Amino acid sequence: MNTAYWIVAGLLASFYLYAGGLKVVRSPDLLRPMMAWVDRIPLPAVRALGTVEVLGAVGLLLPPATGVAPWPALAAAIGFTLLQIGAIAVHLTGEDRRVTLNIGLITAGAATIWLATAWL
Repeated sequence: MNTAYWIVAGLLASFYLYAGGLKVVRSPDLLRPMMAWVDRIPLPAVRALGTVEVLGAVGLLLPPATGVAPWPALAAAIGFTLLQIGAIAVHLTGEDRRVTLNIGLITAGAATIWLATAWL
């Protein structure tokens, strides 16, 4: 279970580090080709979302790696799953109806939640 957690959580954290980092540093013009919803959300909210994603990715990896407090990893996985449920709502209320990636991220988040509960 421990190895499975690190594989799934590592992949999930890599995705959110990348996506969150882009939201924090890129302009809306550079985000638009990848994220069609960026024009419907205020830029400070996009930046805040990116910051939350980066911090969540760190929360998936750092607490279990240090062994100090494993519960933040579980909280991060739950947060990412809820985030993607909200993302699906944003996609479906706009013109962008592509939610396949979001469903995959919900699945990975749910697997991470399940794996994280094994060592809490």
